[in-house]
Parts: sequence; C-alpha cells; structure tokens
Amino acid sequence: MTTVIIDYGSGNLRSAAKAFERAAAESGLGGAVEVSADPGAVRRATHIVLPGVGAFADCLAGLAALPGMSEALAEQVLERGKPFLGICVGMQLLAEWGREHGDHRGLGWIGGEVLPLAPADPALKVPHMGWNELQFEPGRHPLLEGVAPGAHAYFVHSFAFAVTDPRHRLATVDYGGAVTAMVGRNNIAGTQFHPEKSQATGLAVITNFLGWRP
Repeated sequence: MTTVIIDYGSGNLRSAAKAFERAAAESGLGGAVEVSADPGAVRRATHIVLPGVGAFADCLAGLAALPGMSEALAEQVLERGKPFLGICVGMQLLAEWGREHGDHRGLGWIGGEVLPLAPADPALKVPHMGWNELQFEPGRHPLLEGVAPGAHAYFVHSFAFAVTDPRHRLATVDYGGAVTAMVGRNNIAGTQFHPEKSQATGLAVITNFLGWRP
C-alpha cells in the first residue's frame, strides 16, 4: 500500500505526512506515505490525498500548474476508483463551484458549491477556528467507523461546502447553523476539518481511510 499526499504548493504538508505515517504504523496496516508533485506517483498509489490551505482559486491554480496532475487524478480516482481524501480546501475543490473572490469552477466530483460562512449568531466569528463536535448518523460511512457522534475535530475555515445531494454530506458541525464537516460519494471523501490536527478523532479517520477498500 502506498499513500500519496499531493504537493501542489498549498501549505506545510509535513504534519499531514507524519499523521498518516503514524496511523499506518500504529494500525498495523503499514505501507509507504509519500509527498509528491509527480503524476506518476499518483498513478502508482493505492490511496490519494489532496490537502489544501488558502483560497479556493489559488489552490485550483496550484493544482493546474502541475503538468499532467489533473489528468492523473481523474484517471485514478474517477476511472480506476482509488480511495481519495480531500482535506480542508482539498475537500472544497471537489465542488462544482467555489464562490471565493469570484466564481471558480471546481473539480465537480461532488455536486454543490463552496459559500462564505454566515453564522446565524453574530457573536460567532469568521473564520471558524478551533474545536467543534461532529454530528452524523452512526454507521453511515466507513471513514467514521469507531468515531462517536460528538467527537471533536479541529477546523480553520471561512467557507463551507453546500452539497446538492444531502446523502453526500457525511457529517456536520453546529456553527450558527449546520456546517458541512465531511462529504463523500463512492470512493471519494473529504473533510473540512484537519484530521492531522484532530488528535484521536483525526487519527481514527486517517486509519479508516488507509484501510478503506470502496
């Protein structure tokens, strides 16, 4: 098993790599964890991770700047069905549209759009930063196995994924209203929270991802 974390200039990827390496070792699943900007590495991988920090359009541009990467992702994820996990903006890029600083077409792998956070409670600040409680239906998705509703995860974001099909929204948090915390469809999943910063909750999600065979 080889997990590739795509390096397209979006944030410090070392903490993510360390979390995946720890999960692989402690779970007994094993396998290599590689940070790479090479489409060839994506083609060789068994599991693919797309992180993301910053603005939607900037992350899209960074991905597009890697020759052959978009094609390799579509081939391996959509055609070959390899397990895929988007993290933070990497999850948001799955949407059809991002509405941050204009309208930007996303990957379109999960229907919906990424909109500014607008908490109903004016006392809640944007960005949403810190720990919040996950809410979901137990048994709904393999990546949440062993994670209890109410478990805490760590968030840093100003925009949220409004999914078209409610079945693709796997988990939410309450931040002046329900905010998408996790999405999924077939072999594709994404977390708005940072699993690499979410301690036991994040480690469980990562471990489940490494063992996932959709």
